[in-house]
Amino acid sequence: MTLVSAHDLVSTAAAAGTGIGAFNVIHLETAEGLVRASELAGLPVILQISQNCADYHGGLEPIALATLAVARRAQTPVAVHLDHAERPELVDEAIALGFGSVMFDGGALPYDENVALTAEVAARARAAGVFIEGELGEVGGKDGAHAPGVRTDPDEARAFVAATGVDALAVAVGSSHAMTDRTASLDLELIARLREALPVPLVLHGSSGVADDEIAAAVRAGMTKINVSTHLNGFFTRAIREKLAADATLVDSRKYLTPARDALAAEAARLLCLFAAAGGDTVAG
Repeated sequence: MTLVSAHDLVSTAAAAGTGIGAFNVIHLETAEGLVRASELAGLPVILQISQNCADYHGGLEPIALATLAVARRAQTPVAVHLDHAERPELVDEAIALGFGSVMFDGGALPYDENVALTAEVAARARAAGVFIEGELGEVGGKDGAHAPGVRTDPDEARAFVAATGVDALAVAVGSSHAMTDRTASLDLELIARLREALPVPLVLHGSSGVADDEIAAAVRAGMTKINVSTHLNGFFTRAIREKLAADATLVDSRKYLTPARDALAAEAARLLCLFAAAGGDTVAG
């Protein structure tokens, strides 16, 4: 069994100055493909299940149990993480199901409310020995996240971490969720200031919209946990389209989900290598 806590993977990467990939699970085929990516790269991976994913499956338990089972069967270290939970009760459920790490997302709340609610959730996570990530400075849709005011302030971030006790912090530095082109420009100077100000690892959400060299630079500036979803979903979906376009008579879903899973695995493995090589003076292409 190689199911581990994200605490171990994030802490190791932070100490080494490298990045660790955290990739979103959509369904069983995604989880299988991401574990395969980890094995291909010979590197650990964090599998993330979001609140949206849990809702899609009618609840957290079905997709969580399947993902945990896939992770336990892996030949490499794999963590399972709850991503972007805005409902505290979902965090409690994830802890009860055996997740080693969770994210409570109060980034859209006013600062005082975010602090109070995150602190409550973090206290329960710590009592259970579970690693917890918080968010400060909303990482929203493309327009909002690129607005000049949507950034995490280092002084506020330091106070937030001290008040809440979170183990890692997702910060707004110029990335945006659900981007299908890789054109986001990160504020590398801000990342460096945040890294210097905070005693916990930094998390980059919305990395699908960030080009390889920009992610490598962000890792060198101080980012540790690199979240990717939309970019990998694109590889999965394009492979399905190609397979179906080539054979209009195809009805067995396994015959088009297999190449989709393989395509996702290959790109996820490449990203894991990129993130791991990005620390220090090395930039992976």
